[in-house]
Amino acid sequence: MSMQETSNPTVYATLSGEDSGILDINGTKETLTGTDRNEVRRIIVAKVAGRARMLGRPVVLVTDDELGVAELLIPADGDLSNIQVITPPTRPEPATVSAKVENTVIPGWIQPAPGTPNSVQTSPQPSGEPVPQVRQTIKTAAAPLVSERRAARASFLDQEAPPQPATAGWRGALARVGMKISPSERELAERADVHAVSRHWNGPRTIAIVNGKGGANKTPTTAILAALFARYGGSGVLAWDNNETRGTLGWRTEQAGHDCTVQDLLSQTGYLLGPGAQSSELSHYVHHQTGDKYDVLRSNPTAVSADQKISRAEFAELHRVATKYFRLVFIDSGNDESAERWQQMIDQTDQLVVATTALGEHAEAGALLLEDLSRRDEHAAKLVRGAVVIVPQSEKNGSLAAAQSIADGFDGLARKASTIPFDEALHGGKIHFDALSATAQRAWLAAAAGVAEGL
Repeated sequence: MSMQETSNPTVYATLSGEDSGILDINGTKETLTGTDRNEVRRIIVAKVAGRARMLGRPVVLVTDDELGVAELLIPADGDLSNIQVITPPTRPEPATVSAKVENTVIPGWIQPAPGTPNSVQTSPQPSGEPVPQVRQTIKTAAAPLVSERRAARASFLDQEAPPQPATAGWRGALARVGMKISPSERELAERADVHAVSRHWNGPRTIAIVNGKGGANKTPTTAILAALFARYGGSGVLAWDNNETRGTLGWRTEQAGHDCTVQDLLSQTGYLLGPGAQSSELSHYVHHQTGDKYDVLRSNPTAVSADQKISRAEFAELHRVATKYFRLVFIDSGNDESAERWQQMIDQTDQLVVATTALGEHAEAGALLLEDLSRRDEHAAKLVRGAVVIVPQSEKNGSLAAAQSIADGFDGLARKASTIPFDEALHGGKIHFDALSATAQRAWLAAAAGVAEGL
């Protein structure tokens, strides 16, 4: 049944923003708002259910959002648990098949019919075509050994967890009222990115955020990446300002109840590396971010560079402390590529991230840095081959296409390049992940997943 064929009343719903939608009933349009898209969807479905009860007839709800156009049939009694999907979104996903049954065609919106443990049937096929069927057959020997029987039978412990139902979009709204709706491709991709940044690796990892040009977005990139890995993966994430010339990571993040910097920590590395030190003692030297769950090791932006020089050996000691107490260390590199602390940082980095903007001078500085590192030694060349480039949209009135053009220019020089839409929350003031728009949060999550691939 389609919109053209049904005789039931039809209403139309369009999501017009992150927190608003338009419900069109017989040409009368009503704007509905909520805290997010999912709440707007719930409000719309509830209103249409009320209309169905008032009319005493089923009502067709035509939805139009980022997933495409779909048709839902709201029953006459308004019972949301009995909503039917007439037409799925215009970009239908492949059917999900149980891991126990292979090569079985099951339409995406139709659940498999009940069967015996050894057979599953699909929905009816067009007339004249047989209904495909899958059966499992186990061949047994006349008198198999216990070990052979154990190898032949399926393990009771190897069951995969059932896939979680949809949580986002119209699918999520329907799943919350009891319908068995699978997640969209968009939601599955987001789940995969969340899983990537949630992982814990065997041993600490160091990620350096670099660009020799000032104002190239290194500090915001460091803070947002640290926030994502800490929020999804748990504690043990440090953002370290390695800049000896007015590093601003401390200005852009929360300050704890002290004013300690990397220089204060440097004087205590011997004790903190000893057997008597406790992890809680490190809180005197780092600044915890209460919302984003990571810690910051500040430089001193009020001191001149001559007063906070750090040698290679001193950086190595600081790094030993950092990797003893933290599983992930994100380093805001600073701009002086000739500094000993910068050179030692590269030697101890596991993943390189080039921060830039859509401005040509920032991108050129990042590209030249990668080219120089590729000639430095084998370790640096390996970092370049696995590097990730992150290109936010520079100006509010600019275009994401300009950022994409910059990202495309790194093809062949770095492993991956990601673009980020403009967000005012990153242009001054304290950096908090929750302050970003939903669109920017999703783009940063995808970029962080790209970084995780190299760890």
